Amino acid sequence: MKLNMKKCVLVSGGAGFIGSHVTVELIESGYDVIVADNLSNSDLTCFEGVKKITGKEDIPFYKMDFCDEKATDDLFATNKIDAVIHFAGFKAVGESVAEPLKYYRNNLESFINVIESARRHGCRNILFSSSATVYGEPEKLPVTEESPRQSATSPYGNTKQMCEDILRDSVSAYSEIRGIALRYFNPVGAHPSALIGELPRGVPNNLVPFITQTAIGIRECLSVFGNDYPTPDGSCQRDFIDIVDLAKAHVCAVRRMIDDKMKKEYEIFNIGTGTPLSVMELITGFEKANNLKLNYKFAPRRPGDVVAITQPSNLWIVGGCIVFDQFGYGFGFTAYMLYMMQFADGPLKTSHYAICTAFMWLSMKIPGLFSGYLQLSLGYVGFFILVMICCIPAFAGVFFARRRLS
Repeated sequence: MKLNMKKCVLVSGGAGFIGSHVTVELIESGYDVIVADNLSNSDLTCFEGVKKITGKEDIPFYKMDFCDEKATDDLFATNKIDAVIHFAGFKAVGESVAEPLKYYRNNLESFINVIESARRHGCRNILFSSSATVYGEPEKLPVTEESPRQSATSPYGNTKQMCEDILRDSVSAYSEIRGIALRYFNPVGAHPSALIGELPRGVPNNLVPFITQTAIGIRECLSVFGNDYPTPDGSCQRDFIDIVDLAKAHVCAVRRMIDDKMKKEYEIFNIGTGTPLSVMELITGFEKANNLKLNYKFAPRRPGDVVAITQPSNLWIVGGCIVFDQFGYGFGFTAYMLYMMQFADGPLKTSHYAICTAFMWLSMKIPGLFSGYLQLSLGYVGFFILVMICCIPAFAGVFFARRRLS
């Protein structure tokens, strides 16, 4: 039995890279979804892929611009929408430096229209697609939700900060709405079906599609912007997160709002892996995995880029499962699963995957199951198991070493 069968989620910018993957996960989690997009940086390829993956041919689609106040209001007026996820915005750092007014007009105006229409027509739950770029050039790594926001390094980053402020202030002023801002790092990858993925119009602004297009000859050469950063290999470091895992995080956030699990009316969550990876590490990893050589060159630093950005592992990607400390899971159990994922092999790893799958399935079917005292108990039990796994081999080694010496 699927949950929230009658709840409807509007996905603005839903024909794009992230929006299409989120739409898939929402539908597979039992939500009705409305997709709206002006197709300025996408086409209907991903939307058609979503229909094939989900087997739903009747997903409502509106070709519209959320900067159009009347069209936005009509959309909310003609549909009963329980939650809205706002992706519709420009997102290229370099372009925003060159065309700041384009970014301020589109990103701010569209979000204001969404909030106003949601409030006017009884849609209480607003989820904003924010970014770790709001941390600017952080004073300390890794960053947490409590880390102070620094001055934005680009107009794009500034619009993310401003939209967060708009949502926060709106929630504070209007009791009929509440919101969550998900600050995620660098989504990469594609759905396992390969029916949807990152397919931007024109020259890609993100690294991975530029890598893949260079590999197959669409692009002649990949430019690596900067090799003199204070990092081990001189290139920027980022926290890359699989797009499907990121999409599932949005489902968790929507469920948190709709099921009244929020602790405050406005909440912020970082979404990442906690593992920094440099641009060059990603390139060499791609070359190794595909047994090919990419044609790339080093270019000057790109305006707006930060040196490095990553977060601590308050969200772990483990065995294809997402484990949120903030969303009701114990750290000790998480640590146990992470250890097993990294170091176990054979039957031990197989049993780990079974534990992960059962744990996630139960938590998705019975929201709040792993919370309170049970969460605490799992945390302590998991931590104890982790300590035992780590310490027993060491103690055994000392014991046998002493026996040999004696």
